[in-house]
Amino acid sequence: MPNTKPPRTSRGFIEGRIKELEGKLAAAQVIDPASIDADGKVVFGCTVDLEDEGSGKQVTYQIVGDDEADLKLGLISISSPIARALIGKEAGDVAEVQAPGGLRHWEIVDVRYR
Repeated sequence: MPNTKPPRTSRGFIEGRIKELEGKLAAAQVIDPASIDADGKVVFGCTVDLEDEGSGKQVTYQIVGDDEADLKLGLISISSPIARALIGKEAGDVAEVQAPGGLRHWEIVDVRYR
């Protein structure tokens, strides 16, 4: 009869991962961006329209938690360099972001809480 139990190292890794996820779930808080009143400042949960001052390229990002981040969907992590540079600023401000290609300047065009 074949052994159907996973190897110990796999089981230990899986159990550790389950504990990690349970801890995250226990500490999770649901934040409704529409209920945020931050007087136009960039904060966690908001959606920000930006324009790259060098190229004129426009992008829209929502600032989310690390586990929710997905750049393809326009969701950036609160701990990302661009989000850290934006926090506390408001429309009309310019954020300097150190990118792999050098220093970039992003103008905040609009801040929304939706």
